[in-house]
Amino acid sequence: MKTFVKGDKKVLNAWAFYDWANSVYALVISSSIFPLFYGALFRLENKTSTSFLGIDTPSESIISYVTAIGFLIIAFISPLLSGIADYLGNKKFFLKLFCFIGSVSCMMLYFFDLNNLYLGLLFYMMALIGFWGSLVFYNSYLPDIALPEQQDGISAKGYSLGYIGSVVLLLINLAMIMKSEWFGFSSPLEAMKCSFVLVGIWWLGFSQIAYRRLPNFRNDNKITSSLFFSGFRELKRIFQELKQYPVLKAYLSAFFVYSMAVQTVMIIAAYFGEKEVQWVDDDQRQMGLIVSILLIQIIAVVGAILTSKLSKKIGNLKALIGINAAWVLICICAYFVVKPVEFYVVAAMVGLVMGGIQSLSRSTYSKLLPETKDTTSFFSFYDVTEKIGIVIGMLIYGVIAQVTGKMQNSILFLVVFFVIGIVLLIKARKKQVNS
Repeated sequence: MKTFVKGDKKVLNAWAFYDWANSVYALVISSSIFPLFYGALFRLENKTSTSFLGIDTPSESIISYVTAIGFLIIAFISPLLSGIADYLGNKKFFLKLFCFIGSVSCMMLYFFDLNNLYLGLLFYMMALIGFWGSLVFYNSYLPDIALPEQQDGISAKGYSLGYIGSVVLLLINLAMIMKSEWFGFSSPLEAMKCSFVLVGIWWLGFSQIAYRRLPNFRNDNKITSSLFFSGFRELKRIFQELKQYPVLKAYLSAFFVYSMAVQTVMIIAAYFGEKEVQWVDDDQRQMGLIVSILLIQIIAVVGAILTSKLSKKIGNLKALIGINAAWVLICICAYFVVKPVEFYVVAAMVGLVMGGIQSLSRSTYSKLLPETKDTTSFFSFYDVTEKIGIVIGMLIYGVIAQVTGKMQNSILFLVVFFVIGIVLLIKARKKQVNS
C-alpha cells in the first residue's frame, strides 16, 4: 500500500473531485429540477396545498418541514457515526455508505407522486440525509490531507468542480426536458423523473474516482458498546474545549446563526421562484428557473475563486463579514421580486456570494482548529452546528410562509440572522486581533 503524504496534490485533487460527483444532488434535486417537478405535480391537480399529517398545508411548507426533519436526523446521527469513525479510523467507509444511500434514493425519486406522497417524501429525505451525511466525513478529510496554506485553495477548487460538474448534468437534463420527444419521453414530467435517476448514477459513478486516492486511516481498534455514544461525549468534550479557543468559539457562534439563513435561502430559492414569480406560462417557468439556476452556478464558480483571493488579502473573517452584508441586501431585494427579470438579477447576486460563503466558511473553520488527530469530531461539531441551524431556519421559514401565506415574508425575516451573524463575526475578528 502506497504511503500517504499530507499535501499530496493527487490526493487533494481526488478529494476535490468528490464535489464534482455529489454536487449534482445539490443542483438537480435540491435546487432546480426537483422543485420544478414538485410544483408541476401540484399544478396538474390545481392544488397549492394538500393534507400533511392531517393538516391542510401549503406545498412549500411541506417541503420545508420534511427538509427540517431530514437535517434533524443528520444532526442526531452524525455524532454517533463520527465517534465510531474517529475511533476506528474508517471515515472512508462512512463516506461511501452515505454516498450509496443518497444516490440510490435519488434514483427512487422516479416514483414520486402525490398519490404516494409520504413514500416520495421519504426518498427525498433519504437523499438529503445521504448527501449531507457524506459531507460530514468528506469535510473532515480536509485538515487530514491538506497543509494549512493549501486549505483555502483546495476547498474553493472543490466547490468550483462541483459547480461545473453539476452544470454539465443540468444541461443534459435541460435538453431532455425541453426536447423530451427527441429522447423518447412521453412528457417533460417523465424526463424530469429520469433526470433523478441520472443524478444517482452520476453521483455513485464519479465518486469512485475520489475513493481510489483518498487514504484509509483504518486501524485495529474494536467496536464496543460504549463506542456508540462516544460521539456525543466527543461533542461535549469539544464544546468544553472551545473555551480554550475564544476565536474558534466566537466564529462557530456566528456560523451557527448565518448558516441558518444561507442554507434556507439556497434550499428554498427554486420553490420561491417556481411559485411566487409571475411567469407567462409553464414553458417560461421551466426555462426561466433552470436558466437562473445555471446563472447561479456559473457565477458561483467565479465567486468562490474571488472570495479565496479576497480572504488572502484581508483575512477570512473580514471577508465573511462583507459576504454576510451582501446577503442582507439580497434578502431585501428578494422581498420585492415579482417579475422574471428581477428574479434573474437576484439569482446572479446569490451566485456571486453563495460559493464564496460556503467555501470560506469551511476553510476558515479548518484553519482555526487546534492541532489534533480528532478532525472528524471537530467537523462533526461543525456539521451539527450547521444542521441544527438549518432545522431552525427551515421551520421558521415554513411557519411564516404558512401563517402569512407569502413566501417573501419568510425571506425578509432571514435578514435578522445575517445581521446577527455580522455582529458575531466582528466579535470573533476582535478576539483574533487581540489574541
